[in-house]
Amino acid sequence: MPANASGSREAHFPSIEKKYGEKMSYWFGIMKKLEGKKYPEQIAHLRENYGFSQAHANALVMYSRGSESSKRFTTVKEYYDTIDPQQAKTIKTIFKIIKSKYPELESVVAWNQPMLRIDTAYIFGATVSSKKILIAPWSTAVLEKFAPKMTDLDVKKKTIGVPNDWEIDEKLILGLVKARLAEIK
Repeated sequence: MPANASGSREAHFPSIEKKYGEKMSYWFGIMKKLEGKKYPEQIAHLRENYGFSQAHANALVMYSRGSESSKRFTTVKEYYDTIDPQQAKTIKTIFKIIKSKYPELESVVAWNQPMLRIDTAYIFGATVSSKKILIAPWSTAVLEKFAPKMTDLDVKKKTIGVPNDWEIDEKLILGLVKARLAEIK
């Protein structure tokens, strides 16, 4: 996930200038030459010819196309309103379980997904695909530690895939959060 949770494409500009050694006016000139090309072609050009990361290329291309922000939702409710009702119900229940044990966690939207954080540290997040819900404790170490307890779930490098109508394993969810909180303290 990108480091810019605010959604502002311009927030990437100082790091683009620093990392790639040119002022933004130079990069806007490059984008002017790429005007009319498709998004994948513009991204590929920046990545292949200038070594741009995906996040930086996306920020520059999308800004040049008139999109100043990647932020689609300002509230968690707005996010829930856009997904399948069963998925929303499952995620709401997971978050309710976590918040009942850890009320100090703040519900926010970051990267257009519902997240729980404490101060600036993300503790737990969720998103959806058409076939499942992806949950994440924001730590590969925590995922690795709990992987043996999740053989029935789709565990990847950074996420855990659960069915849309998952019968929530409260002990597992609270264990993931407890381990993540211990990591950041």
